[in-house]
Amino acid sequence: MIDLAHGRIRAARQFLTKIAQPMTATTRIARKHPDELIVGLVSVSDRASSGTYQDLGLPALREWLGGALASPWQAVDRLIPDEPARISQTLIELVDGCGCDLVLTTGGTGPARRDVTPEATLAVGTKEMPGFGEQMRQISLRFVPTAILSRQVAVIRETPAHAALIVNLPGQPKSIRETLEGLKGEDGAVLVPGIFAAIPYCIDLIGGPYAETRPEVIAAFRPKSARRAPQA
Repeated sequence: MIDLAHGRIRAARQFLTKIAQPMTATTRIARKHPDELIVGLVSVSDRASSGTYQDLGLPALREWLGGALASPWQAVDRLIPDEPARISQTLIELVDGCGCDLVLTTGGTGPARRDVTPEATLAVGTKEMPGFGEQMRQISLRFVPTAILSRQVAVIRETPAHAALIVNLPGQPKSIRETLEGLKGEDGAVLVPGIFAAIPYCIDLIGGPYAETRPEVIAAFRPKSARRAPQA
């Protein structure tokens, strides 16, 4: 399984090498608080980026994060076309240049010829995190059988000085919320955990800030040994 994951990343990097473009310089974002989470938000869409229709992915991500995160955060938005080199370079810019701890992408994860977000994401990763994609498909399959066509992936990108989690999300606002938040019963009990429940602890493990969530939206899970005492 490890060899397969490494093979997927190597193949994606070889693909990126063939189409790579020079990167533009970026400014690292200063944290206003030691535990402020820097989030990169990337909407991948040919039509939205060209102005053919209004992008709905970035507003949906910002709205959900605003309701879910209880600790400080700020976001950097990017709206780009379905071009693999552009996607990969944007992810590198957000992690290596801006210093994002978490990057969430939306769009470009289906089987269509122009859907290349997973390949572009794998190309910049140093570790693949397959559980995120598996869980998202399990959630979406509760609603539509075509969820098996989704190809979302997640990776860790590491540099000597920094690391970040990059996660592909679906393209529709409703699906974005469902996969991040999970499924709940009428009484509010969690039926299927959303992927964001695991994201704060993942960020802890790669050296990022301590992000806290609002339990009524999504309860972040950490083992007892990793939990902080409530701040006075």
